[in-house]
Amino acid sequence: MRIGFYNNLILIPPKNLRRSFSQLTTTTPPTQHFPEKIISPKSQSSEPSSQNKILTTLLRHKSKPKSALRFFQIVERKRGFVKTVDVLCLLLRILSSTPETHSSVRSLLNNYVFADSSPSAKVIVEELLECSGRYGFESDSRVFNYLLNSFVRVNKIREAVECFKTMLEHDVIPWVPIMNTLLTAMVRRNMISDARELYDEMVVRGIYGDCYTLHVLMRACLKEEKFEEAEKFFEEAKGRGLKLDAAAYSIVVQAVCNRMDLNLACELLKEMREFGWVPSEGTYTTVIIACGKQGNFVEALRLKDEMVSSGLRTNLAVAGSLMKGYCMRGDVNLALQLFDEIVEGGVVPHMGVFSILINGCSKIGNMEKAYELYTQMKLLGIQPAAAIVNFLLKGFWKQNLLENAYGLLDEAVELGIANVVSYNILLLWLCEIGKVNEACNLWDKMTGKGITPSLVSYNNLIRGHCKKGCMDDAYSVLNNILERGLKPNAVTYTLLIDGFFKKGDSERAFVVFEQMVAANIVPPDYTVNTIINGLCKTGQVSKTQDMLNNFITKDVIEYGALIDGFCKMQDMESASKFFTELLDVGLTPNAVVYNSMISGFRHLNNMEAALNLHQKMIMNKIPCDLQIYTTLIGGLLKEGKLSFALDLYSEMLFKGIVPDTVMYTSLINGLCNHGQLENASKILKEMDGNNITPSVLIYNILIAGNFREGNLQEAFRLHDEMLDKGLVPDDTTYDILVNGKLKVSHTLAGA
Repeated sequence: MRIGFYNNLILIPPKNLRRSFSQLTTTTPPTQHFPEKIISPKSQSSEPSSQNKILTTLLRHKSKPKSALRFFQIVERKRGFVKTVDVLCLLLRILSSTPETHSSVRSLLNNYVFADSSPSAKVIVEELLECSGRYGFESDSRVFNYLLNSFVRVNKIREAVECFKTMLEHDVIPWVPIMNTLLTAMVRRNMISDARELYDEMVVRGIYGDCYTLHVLMRACLKEEKFEEAEKFFEEAKGRGLKLDAAAYSIVVQAVCNRMDLNLACELLKEMREFGWVPSEGTYTTVIIACGKQGNFVEALRLKDEMVSSGLRTNLAVAGSLMKGYCMRGDVNLALQLFDEIVEGGVVPHMGVFSILINGCSKIGNMEKAYELYTQMKLLGIQPAAAIVNFLLKGFWKQNLLENAYGLLDEAVELGIANVVSYNILLLWLCEIGKVNEACNLWDKMTGKGITPSLVSYNNLIRGHCKKGCMDDAYSVLNNILERGLKPNAVTYTLLIDGFFKKGDSERAFVVFEQMVAANIVPPDYTVNTIINGLCKTGQVSKTQDMLNNFITKDVIEYGALIDGFCKMQDMESASKFFTELLDVGLTPNAVVYNSMISGFRHLNNMEAALNLHQKMIMNKIPCDLQIYTTLIGGLLKEGKLSFALDLYSEMLFKGIVPDTVMYTSLINGLCNHGQLENASKILKEMDGNNITPSVLIYNILIAGNFREGNLQEAFRLHDEMLDKGLVPDDTTYDILVNGKLKVSHTLAGA
């Protein structure tokens, strides 16, 4: 029978009902109170009343806790002393009655809990409750909370949970700080569902905890990636009027950033500043990185400036995220400036930062700087990763620096970091420029180094043989793939199909296609387009319908592939036929199909038909995307219909469609071709306003346009601006500048 915690006076039960310690053995010195084995009173035949005498003596010292403790310390050293649970609990209740002996309570409990053979948490809690009622102690949860804390301290978390639950069963409420300690320990051990269960039991009793409780709960949600739950805990605490701290805001900011709600994250940062808190470096870093991932580079830069103005430094994580953003937008020069700033500030870059910058420089063709960074990284003792070597190899390819690429590959091989991707880059490069024999030699070197060729390696070799028209060699590579147990993919088969068509051997092309279908590979769009192109070039257009019936499912995607193929071959009659058939079988063309048709008519300078399709899209409520607007505007500009083109551009902006570099290039090219240099310059400024770096091609168009109009000063200013933005002029740029100077000089001489 459970004894209620609030019963003050209950008769002492018979001796045989008293609970006892069950064989607790310890080597703890006597001064620590539990040196010996503890035996049940029932097993002691001699001196049967000894325990009653101890209890009686302790009760006489009930109002003198220190005397009770001294008595216990003396008696426990006597030979034959048996320590029972009721003796311990009575002593604990006496000692907990005054602050002077609270430390002794904690010491007794710590030693008791530390023992491996101590009774269960439930037993000791219920014995304490029974003792409280039996001997008339005032209601006080202190000793229970000390017991709970002791279990947590010695890492007996399961016993602590049992203690917690038993306390609640008897309406003994754990203190919030100790509950927090237990919840923290449970979360660290991934007992998160159990922790929530305990917390819910407290909430049922109207106890929600404090701000630290909120921290623990939200961190548990983050650990389980339940970000919305973390936010819910935060909002509920806020709604209850709990006084939140900066740490709570920091945790919820992390949660909302993980689910990419950047508007809310920025709003929370604003609230923190309104409360007079400076968000921590970690909090700013979390939001800035999230902005970078979402592509919101403008907000990332604003937060970085705010972070610095708050007295915080730009750390590597923030710098890396911003550098990546700069490079993605083509602003490599700004990324390099930021790199110089952090290095001057004493920050040592890691390989991730070097990787971002080397990749960025390689993409824009600034191989001198890319290799300089590579060298700097090695001087810092950072071993280059294969990915960095591969970035450089791709950059050398773009600049046609084959010898540099070979030198780098040899170095990577010596360092042991060259991988199959490194070789694949060079294999593809060599095959693309027709150096198939050299590619085969490189293949032998690769396999000689113990690097196993991938399917991409084989596909590259097939590409090279096909490019040279050596179809037997190409087909033999397919056999090698199969012999090695690899599975050819759609790219493998499409390369061979295209190669046979180009050789005029449509029969073998279809043999390969049938092999592809037999291998259960669904022909993708580019395969279908290759076949259509091949059939048309060999005068076998009628076979396309048979192919559609035999191999291809009649859906919008496959019709779209066929239509796109005919449009690219400028066979708009066949494209229109399949477009009509698509409608007849009850399918609805999507934006991709419309874009193919519009592009096809535009290439034939049939802008009337292209604009009619645009109107059909509007009528059928099919959204026009950026690609369609780019096609239409480019076509109208080509025909000199500037007003109509600019109207469409305004319509596009009104719909919230953001122009990209391709659109800007088309606009600037069209305007320059018709002498609208002022409007072209406005578009260039608009690009700057949208933080989009103009390409080399755009600058070439503007420079050429200004030369044509005799604006030499503006042309050279644009050239300087181009350099300032970190762009590398190409051969076309210098051709324009040189030819422009010659043209002007000739004109002046004639004058």
